[in-house]
Amino acid sequence: PGLPSTSTEVPDPGPPATRREGAASPSEASCLPLPQALLLVAALAGLGLGLSLVFIAVYLIRFCCCRPPEPPGAKSPPPGGGCVTWSCIAALLVGCAGIGIGFYGNSETSDGVSQLSSALLHANHTLSAIDHLVLETVERLGEAVRAELTTLEEVLAQRTELVAAARGARRQAEAVAQQLQELAFWRGVPLSPLQVAEDVSFVEEYRWLAYVLLLLLELLVCLFTLLGLAKQSKWLVIVMTVMSLLVLILSWGSMGLEAATAVGLSDFCSSPDTYILNLTQEETGLSSDILNYYFLCNQAVSNPFQQRLTLSQRALASIHSQLQGLEREAVPQFPSAQKPLLSLEETLNVTEGNFHQLVALLHCRGLHKDYGAALRGLCEDALEGLLFLLLFSLLSAGALATALCSLPRAWALFPPRNPSASCSGSHLSEPLLHAGLEPVPPPRSFPGCRRRPH
Repeated sequence: PGLPSTSTEVPDPGPPATRREGAASPSEASCLPLPQALLLVAALAGLGLGLSLVFIAVYLIRFCCCRPPEPPGAKSPPPGGGCVTWSCIAALLVGCAGIGIGFYGNSETSDGVSQLSSALLHANHTLSAIDHLVLETVERLGEAVRAELTTLEEVLAQRTELVAAARGARRQAEAVAQQLQELAFWRGVPLSPLQVAEDVSFVEEYRWLAYVLLLLLELLVCLFTLLGLAKQSKWLVIVMTVMSLLVLILSWGSMGLEAATAVGLSDFCSSPDTYILNLTQEETGLSSDILNYYFLCNQAVSNPFQQRLTLSQRALASIHSQLQGLEREAVPQFPSAQKPLLSLEETLNVTEGNFHQLVALLHCRGLHKDYGAALRGLCEDALEGLLFLLLFSLLSAGALATALCSLPRAWALFPPRNPSASCSGSHLSEPLLHAGLEPVPPPRSFPGCRRRPH
């Protein structure tokens, strides 16, 4: 009772292992150029950055050096100035929309990685519980063999058949302990899901913080640039132009990382089972039967622990029946045998309870559920978040490139900071100075006008 209803026959692992090795070699061969392919994808973003910088430089040089001379006395702004300003504003608004998409993508990516970490922690808890139960049960059985069964044999030394029954229970208990020790399959494995989860969480924390700072920096650049255009503040627009160039470089850099990560993750998520099986077997040294059972968890793969569980269950049932027989036969003649028998019964009950918990924990449903949750977090939420971050980087790069081309033309149309300065100061004092230095002409006399003596 409590055992999964699967076949007790252990299939021959030879042919499946041969087929897996044959199938893994082309997979490994195809994975050899993967780093180069990801570097190529990241290099495409660098090429886009270089082309955008060259285009912006050529545009600004043409704007600064190839403008037609303005006619003297022209005070009206050149045609198309308003269109340039509004195109810059529209580009910045598109950049702000991209920032919203970036915040959503960053949150989705963080949720996917958190789901991966939670699944790894739950799997580590299951594996630790298996090891703990096995260790506790083996220690209890060992203590029972060393103490209670030894005492029982000494008490029943006068009856040979009762001593033989006690020794039979001892052999069965030692066999159960030996079978249970083989169930702690993860003991001594160098790969720890807890350590992997901690490393993933550590990297994700800094990745999330870096993207939040990038998004906030771009948001501040867009808002202050719009403020500079609204206030027609040339120095603010110039500072934001330099900051826009910096954010443009960061956007293209993040685009390269996102594109390479998304391509690698999508390639992994297309067929993750074979890759994870080979990698886990290489890192842990576990048999392929155990890994296939937990990673695939279907009717085609039998439980590799079924035979040990069945033998352990039969041995526990045999010990229980032998102890009941000893209690009926020995206690009336040897009352001192009742105390070790009761202690053995208690140990046997605890062992059976731990055994049923082990049966539930060793079934593939729990660990396979954690495996599926980890894949869903990585291949659904995290990959979706990366795609939204990639869209944010594209919108950000396009908006900032457009703004960098439009801002110089926009600030060239700004009027002077204090237009009344041209009508005051040195321009007004200069004619007054000349008027003070020139001799004052005598008053003109008009005919018919005489001065009267006082």
